[in-house]
Amino acid sequence: MHFNNRHSAALIVLFAATLCALLLQAQERHIDPTYLYGDTATAAEKPSDITSPNCHYKPVFGNGTPEQFAESGVVRYGEVVVDPGGTCAAVQYPDEDQIYVILEGSGSARYGAEDVSLKKEDFLYIPATVAHVLSNRSAASLTVVIMGFSTKGYDATPLPAHPLKANMEDVPLQLVGGHPDSTHYRLLLGDAEGKRDRIDAGRVVTSLFLMDIDPGGTNFPHHHIRQEEIYLVLSGHGDIVAGSGTDGIAGKFPAKPGDAYFYRANATVGYYSAPNVASRLLCVRSWHPGLEQRGTGH
Repeated sequence: MHFNNRHSAALIVLFAATLCALLLQAQERHIDPTYLYGDTATAAEKPSDITSPNCHYKPVFGNGTPEQFAESGVVRYGEVVVDPGGTCAAVQYPDEDQIYVILEGSGSARYGAEDVSLKKEDFLYIPATVAHVLSNRSAASLTVVIMGFSTKGYDATPLPAHPLKANMEDVPLQLVGGHPDSTHYRLLLGDAEGKRDRIDAGRVVTSLFLMDIDPGGTNFPHHHIRQEEIYLVLSGHGDIVAGSGTDGIAGKFPAKPGDAYFYRANATVGYYSAPNVASRLLCVRSWHPGLEQRGTGH
């Protein structure tokens, strides 16, 4: 086949353009977003290792979701609904600590060889290697937030002699230094070296806590250099702060019950309750892999 000079020049230009496009594509790389957004009210139900015909899981962050941080200590975060009389599949994780938080209903968890009764606002810590099964023997649905945290690379620790469970209402409200008086905390679960939380047992989790925020109040925007954090709005509404915006520091987004935000380490976090509206948020903070250090506080 014969090509004249004009055709040859056109082919050279096309080849050069294609090569440049390929080189630019090769130079692209994945960049983690500053935060991820989820909504427990609209999250789609998906099959998982705990699901059964009467146990339904809606992943919000981590396993089962399309968008994840490239590196994270959070394996899963989602909502489980167990039908009346239903039972989930039994699970056991060699390298994952879990926390159950009961939002609605009552039921039980088979924890190793022991049955643990569960009611609204109970929270249960399940260390890695402990087999467990979630059941609902009541006439109403059981709704549970399930959180899982990777313990790969952590030394094995002795299992507690008994299941570690408490109820939110039994944990006193208190103020936390460095935060406004308009936010009241219930310090539910902290790390194993702590002494201030109702349960101090976490290896990856550094703090599970409730925030009760007064009408028009705030916990102030802030950040944690080495820790990831998840906020879930339980009640009320206002503006949630996430690390974005035209100033490069923080943006405010309208927040309602069911909204959840997963913040990567060092992202700006915060919440402003609407005027005349009190808000309640369930929050959990955990070490980003490889950044474990003490002294970060709330």
